[in-house]
Amino acid sequence: MSTSLYIHIPFCKRRCYYCAFYSTTDLRRRDRYTDALCREMALRPTGDTVDTVYIGGGTPSQLTTAQTSRLLEAVKRSYRLAADAEVTIEVNPDDVTAAFAASLSAMPIAVNRVSMGAQTMDDERLRQIGRRHDARQVVQAVDRLRSAGIGNISVDLMYGFEGETLADWEHDIDAVLALGPDHLSAYCLTLEEGTPLYERSKRQKAIATEPAEAASAPYTTEEQQRAMYYLLTDRLSAAGFEHYEISNFAHPGRRSRHNSGYWSGKPYIGIGAAAHSYDGHRRRQWNVSDIERYMAGVEAGTPDTDGEWLTAADSYNDHVMLSLRTSEGLLLESLTAAERAYVLRQAGRYVGDGLMAVSDGRLRLSREGLFVSDMIMSDLMQV
Repeated sequence: MSTSLYIHIPFCKRRCYYCAFYSTTDLRRRDRYTDALCREMALRPTGDTVDTVYIGGGTPSQLTTAQTSRLLEAVKRSYRLAADAEVTIEVNPDDVTAAFAASLSAMPIAVNRVSMGAQTMDDERLRQIGRRHDARQVVQAVDRLRSAGIGNISVDLMYGFEGETLADWEHDIDAVLALGPDHLSAYCLTLEEGTPLYERSKRQKAIATEPAEAASAPYTTEEQQRAMYYLLTDRLSAAGFEHYEISNFAHPGRRSRHNSGYWSGKPYIGIGAAAHSYDGHRRRQWNVSDIERYMAGVEAGTPDTDGEWLTAADSYNDHVMLSLRTSEGLLLESLTAAERAYVLRQAGRYVGDGLMAVSDGRLRLSREGLFVSDMIMSDLMQV
């Protein structure tokens, strides 16, 4: 049996204005935190083969080369890795110097996949959301990674910015396609409560009757978002990408194996503050979302964790929701007879409306259904 390994690096040089993830800008803790990660891996062995390793964050490229090397040495020491393991690290474009790029293949476990957060290729919009790189640095970073032999590069984009037009979005898509990425992820910008973007929107809309509700509203209308989403799927399909998950696109053979494991219900081990784990059956566990408490617990040999046992309804809900995110859809035979009858009954009106389809024993979202997937999935859940 195989499992996936996720390692959370919560450090950022500066927090982006839209980000609600757990992170810190206190880089002084990096060395102690790296030691804690190595210690936690030693405390959490598995008999399974690890076939994907994902170093995410935060900004993992804010670790020093020595810290990243120490971390991957601990992975090699603590786990049995598959010979063809996918090893991914997330990076910010401005961290990708020639020396950084060259260091990746020289690690104790060679990094063979890089996921880079470009977000947009427009410098003004990058400033608007608090990114610390510019479009030129995205181009430079891809060139440096290719020159260093990294043959699998993923780029993240966002759409739905304040004042963004369909032509602006098309420019971003075309500019990134010109870089020749192997994989692309694209997400609509959302205003999360407590983030600087949310607070700025709240101030701008202070005259609204319900300012909190107005602040959480997106910068673009639903119709604008729909047009942007369809433009994205059309342009990437024409460029030879598979639309294999709601927000993810890949050239054949370049799907994210790590993220695909999440969507297929595969077990995974989460290392680091706020990281989650799943045994592939009924048990979920997560580490405390506090760096000091996390490090203290691991150093004492008793990681500070919480967890839950999934009910049958929880397992059904997770399986349906995750499966429907993918192009393969939900295999109806994977459900019990009662669950199958329930999901088909709930999905009936969406099939009739053309938002879903049943074929080859699978229930899938249509192109139109993908855009309103949250609404559809909520109706298929068991309470």
